[in-house]
Amino acid sequence: MMAEDRRLRAVVALAQAMAAAHTPREFWRAAALGACDALGGSFAALSVWERGLGRLKVLVNAGERAAGEEEFPESETYPVNRFPEITEFLHEQWAGGGEPDAWVETVDGPASDGHGYCHQRVAALRRRHRGCCVVAPIVLHGRAWGELYVARPVGTPVFDRDDADFATVLASVVAAGIAQSERLEEVRRLAFTDPLTGLANRRAVDIRLDEAIERYRTDGSVVSLVVCDLNGLKQVNDTHGHAVGDRLLERFGSVLSLCGAMLPGALAARLGGDEFCLLSVGPTADEVIQVADELCVRATELELGEGVACGVASTGDAIGQVRSARRLFRLADAAQYRAKAAHSPKPVVAGRDGMVIRLADAPPRSPQERRRFRGAPPGDSPEPRSEP
Repeated sequence: MMAEDRRLRAVVALAQAMAAAHTPREFWRAAALGACDALGGSFAALSVWERGLGRLKVLVNAGERAAGEEEFPESETYPVNRFPEITEFLHEQWAGGGEPDAWVETVDGPASDGHGYCHQRVAALRRRHRGCCVVAPIVLHGRAWGELYVARPVGTPVFDRDDADFATVLASVVAAGIAQSERLEEVRRLAFTDPLTGLANRRAVDIRLDEAIERYRTDGSVVSLVVCDLNGLKQVNDTHGHAVGDRLLERFGSVLSLCGAMLPGALAARLGGDEFCLLSVGPTADEVIQVADELCVRATELELGEGVACGVASTGDAIGQVRSARRLFRLADAAQYRAKAAHSPKPVVAGRDGMVIRLADAPPRSPQERRRFRGAPPGDSPEPRSEP
């Protein structure tokens, strides 16, 4: 097979492997391993330039790692002043219209013309028993993003100019993959984020709550849901305008996020309109209720609005067996509805208020009195009475 054919196949394989990745780590590993295989290397690393911190951060070490090299290091970083090419070469050489070419270094020093001796890289090669490396800048949106680094062991052929040129091509492929990954991540973010408040949206809650209920059914993890309705939003909109009402929603969203942070791993979300929720997995019912209390207090301190009506349902309370996410949502919603009707300054808790479960299960007495609790489509009947 011609060398050009092998390299074309390697480029295709690299692009396909990156496209198949589902997480950032899978993507980093695919990019590094694909470049390593394409260049006939034994080790590869992908690093990102953290401009604000003035450092190169290693995202992944792939292939034959030396002692002490972690696959996904948490703290392997290098000050960029120790590798000045990323700040000096990239900007000075190609900002005026040139190209960010890759270069080769060996245990004996640089092997490519036009690049200064970088004793830190050479020392690292010797320390890790590698004979040479090729370094390719990764450029994204016209700016230096980071570096692709591929090495070979001592005693193997040194990378040549053709290898460096091919590494430049591979870095461009990686950059294209990163750009695509960022676009997909933005789509995912928009799909699961409320645009006004920046909180999670109803879709995100539905997915997370289904997963949480599965955990509850598997290992008994406590799942709690706090549903709240922001009081007085309509009056604010009518009196001050919708722009001011939006600011109230944003302010309450910030309060909800702050309170949610008191529960490790909790998800703060806006369900729509003036309705919000907190989803917690792990903390006890009492811990969640304490946070809901704090949320009610802080909501009354907002400049506008009239506080919040808050309902809580937790599998850690006596609410019966919860077979579905819908059931927990109905109970929390019924508790919130009762808090709203009673003008309660504190959260109403399903299982600690005798009316809530009956309210969640009772059919509407008339169309005017129908309360369509979340998760219950029209005509839906309550779950079996074995869930009291």
